[in-house]
Amino acid sequence: MVSMNLYSLALVVVALVAAPMAAVAGDPDILTDFIVPAPMVGMPMNITGDYFTYTGFHPSLPLPLPTFTLTKASMAEFPALNGQSVSYARLVFPPGTVNPTHTHPRASELLLVLDGALSVGFVDTAGKLYTKDLVTGDMFIFPKGLVHYQYNQGTTIAVALSAFGSANAGTVSVPVTVFGTGVDDAVLAKSFKTDLPTIQKLKAALTPPKK
Repeated sequence: MVSMNLYSLALVVVALVAAPMAAVAGDPDILTDFIVPAPMVGMPMNITGDYFTYTGFHPSLPLPLPTFTLTKASMAEFPALNGQSVSYARLVFPPGTVNPTHTHPRASELLLVLDGALSVGFVDTAGKLYTKDLVTGDMFIFPKGLVHYQYNQGTTIAVALSAFGSANAGTVSVPVTVFGTGVDDAVLAKSFKTDLPTIQKLKAALTPPKK
């Protein structure tokens, strides 16, 4: 009986410890309607509707675009999003371009194709690949933290809008993280079961030039 009581107590303790951890898995809740920018704290409230307006998607992009182009509306570009657990990105794909494999560690991504067509996919933690060819008006969800990509294999430009469940979803590029951050060549060669010249060629293409 004593051992059963101790077991029950242990389960309660684990539940109490785990509950707060689960509650802060996403963006933390805020205790005000919105977060005032740091320079304005303690100053008279003079925020207007301009503070809650983002115009970064207005300018037309020059065509033809040479590469995939991403325009963010996250907390960094749009401070009013701080604490609101939402952000956007506009993705423009010239024919034959790709948004390389990447993850968003702090949010899922809901992608809406506004124009053209995209081939998309993600890999789950069991290693299963889920793919779909999307056309204008289609939506696709990329679960939080999973590796995914988008690819325009057509002959016309494709435009999409992505919504994120975080004001700062974060982006981890798989190619750049693996080959462009200084991981030892020997480690990479053994990991990918290839030779050092192949690894060095990949690193040369993905390592940012020194300034």
